[in-house]
Amino acid sequence: GTSEEVAPPAQQCFMVPKKEINVVSDMAKWKRSQAYADYMGFILTLNEGVRGKKLTCEYKVSEPIEKLVALLNTLDRWIDETPPVDQPSRFGNKAFRTWYAKLDQEAEKLVSAVIPKHLADAAPEVAVYLKESVGNSTRIDYGTGHEAAFAAFLCCLCKIGVLRVDDQMAIVFKVFNRYLEVMRKLQKTYRMEPAGSQGVWGLDDFQFLPFIWGSSQLIDHPSLEPRHFVDEKVVNENHKDFMFLECILFITEMKTGPFAEHSNQLWNISAVPSWSKVNQGLIRMYKAECLEKFPVIQHFKFGSLLPIQPVTS
Repeated sequence: GTSEEVAPPAQQCFMVPKKEINVVSDMAKWKRSQAYADYMGFILTLNEGVRGKKLTCEYKVSEPIEKLVALLNTLDRWIDETPPVDQPSRFGNKAFRTWYAKLDQEAEKLVSAVIPKHLADAAPEVAVYLKESVGNSTRIDYGTGHEAAFAAFLCCLCKIGVLRVDDQMAIVFKVFNRYLEVMRKLQKTYRMEPAGSQGVWGLDDFQFLPFIWGSSQLIDHPSLEPRHFVDEKVVNENHKDFMFLECILFITEMKTGPFAEHSNQLWNISAVPSWSKVNQGLIRMYKAECLEKFPVIQHFKFGSLLPIQPVTS
């Protein structure tokens, strides 16, 4: 669909009582749902929006974008205020639960600061996605399902008209990129476990979307080819411009040993001849490995903004 279909202006916002926010139980129903269509439409619209563009290029930054960055800065500050605790186990630092409890308590207030007064009724529903987007406080883990919740959070803000079609580049480059920075800090600080990780067979322990959008950024690049992203020098020189390379840099900081061993799927991708082929392949892989895998999507929430009802049009 076109970007206009993905982000209709807000006429009304029909709210669902909290108890009616459902989680997915039937994969076929999920794939036919309005939520799936809207979510994928949103991901693909942004994929087109950042095609061939650098993180450092000029783009419009609206007031809601600034407010979203301020929200993420608050989450970042809370990490500094909640240092890890001494504990016997190396992974899953329990201080994350303290940090999360603060978000749980403040999420609606944070969201209310982003959306205009006349849409205040939407805050509780939108806040659900924000709370889901930072990891699980029981297991102290984080994975692509949590990342999907953040994309759903942004998608909901588009559906109620807070974010608009001309915010596309800023959504990815300013908001989503800031979200990634905060998630990396969470992962490092509290030594979070990867959620539902396929280990060496997965694309990455924690993220997927920045590889999709990051490969779109590199389409038709005059000199950088997929084979170059395994070259340390290329990554060091270009990571500030390209999300994909920023992800590679983070992986190499976090993991030891040969790249081909700890990140086999990415190593294989470096053999693909063009970035557009990489991009198409990653979109297919995202649907198959993330959106159509029950362990990942079983926690996805549905409400009035992302409904489980089948697509009507």
